[in-house]
Amino acid sequence: MNQENQPTFFIDRALGRKAIAGGLRKAGATVEIHDDHFPPEALDVEWLPIVGQRGWLILTKDGGIGRRLLEQISVATSEARVFVLSSGNLTGSEMAEIFVSALSRMQRFALGNPQPFIAKVYKSGTVRMWQSRNQLLKLLKPR
Repeated sequence: MNQENQPTFFIDRALGRKAIAGGLRKAGATVEIHDDHFPPEALDVEWLPIVGQRGWLILTKDGGIGRRLLEQISVATSEARVFVLSSGNLTGSEMAEIFVSALSRMQRFALGNPQPFIAKVYKSGTVRMWQSRNQLLKLLKPR
């Protein structure tokens, strides 16, 4: 994948500002950090639509994004592509190591799967679909 096709990764506030961003940048990724674009207290439902519309790949350890209805709707309506770290109780450098090892897999996953989606990133660097486009868009249909 050449530099022009490289996606931008957005680091959720829950992941901090330095370790993950630094690790990904060192690996050649383009990275944006939550606090550079939004107030620290911004709710997920406020920033998710904006980041999704910008086409950035969202990295987080907040599994609630895939469980809370309002966040799921925000992902669905903004066509967001979200990668959730499956293990949240890790140090910044451990999380950085996992995301760096999964970098090419996340890029291929984003290219090979229609948005919106929520995928999980595992300690091994494996990336798996958690909530597909069809599952998320069903939330938008009137019942």
